[in-house]
Amino acid sequence: MIGKLRTLAVAVLSAAAYCQLAFGQAAPATILDIELENYVVYFNDVTDYSRLATDPNRTTVTQPRNFGQAIGIADIVSVNGKPAKGVFTERRTQLNHAINPTPGQAMADTVRGDWLDRYYEILKPDGTSIGSIYTSGPGGGNRIPGAPAAMLGADFTVVGGTGAFLGARGQAGGTQDPRPAPRSASMTEDPANRRIHGGGQRRFIVQLIPMSRPEVAQTLSGPAVVHANDFTLVTAARPARAGEILSLFATGFGPTQPGVDPGKPFPASPLSVVNSPVEVTVNGAPAEVLAAVGFPGAVDGYQVNFRLPLGIAPGTVRLQVSAAWIAGSEATIPVQQ
Repeated sequence: MIGKLRTLAVAVLSAAAYCQLAFGQAAPATILDIELENYVVYFNDVTDYSRLATDPNRTTVTQPRNFGQAIGIADIVSVNGKPAKGVFTERRTQLNHAINPTPGQAMADTVRGDWLDRYYEILKPDGTSIGSIYTSGPGGGNRIPGAPAAMLGADFTVVGGTGAFLGARGQAGGTQDPRPAPRSASMTEDPANRRIHGGGQRRFIVQLIPMSRPEVAQTLSGPAVVHANDFTLVTAARPARAGEILSLFATGFGPTQPGVDPGKPFPASPLSVVNSPVEVTVNGAPAEVLAAVGFPGAVDGYQVNFRLPLGIAPGTVRLQVSAAWIAGSEATIPVQQ
């Protein structure tokens, strides 16, 4: 039975990966709501380099009217409401411009604020790297046409990403946040004390278009979801039960630990564990994920073991998988009482 499962899984996953490449369709956009704390912006207010990052105390700064430069640093604490770690860094150039400028502002046909290059390096709560996202563009002003409702200002382009976000593109902006704004400091302040002295808080929205997304593979009999006890497909003739452990086979889960070179199959030993946070939902409710690994012998093919939630109503249920907060299409499986 194991041998048959292996043959079926490799064949199904290879076909799924081929179809994904053959159609060449970009994955739909996903929304990342990134929350920051201890946000400090260090303004370049000195010309004596020997004074940079030397003051152990909390500092203040008089911001220039325009054309000033600064570096911002903050801690990433959550993504889409789920705990995370990481560092947010930005390089600022003040370039305030307006249609009817006040003294010091630049005259222009639009209203925008600083020009910023922003880098989000996102980690799991245990400190394991997930990937990074790089954005660039002007802050402030009106929201981007077609932007998500929560994205109220700025006009940032997602230039690219690494790890789970390799090759991603999209757009980004800020939110209406009533919490304390980023703290302004002098570049003479020692950033080693940033968390001690504290800073502001912010939420940024990234509308991400990934190169690929997790997709449950399909067989001629339906989604590639099997009963874990005997590896037979979940079908109308053999439906799943609430609380049962199932295995699904999918593509697009991204990097693993240990990793494999692009285009190479996953080894049987050691198993390649999916590096990104993996979630499975059933009718929108979270299911317990027990394991998520690269399937041995497959290229871009993965096996995810999960437990159906208890108390789920019988009938056809909706199944959806995600990795690094990037969700795939919904699949349906039958569940009996």
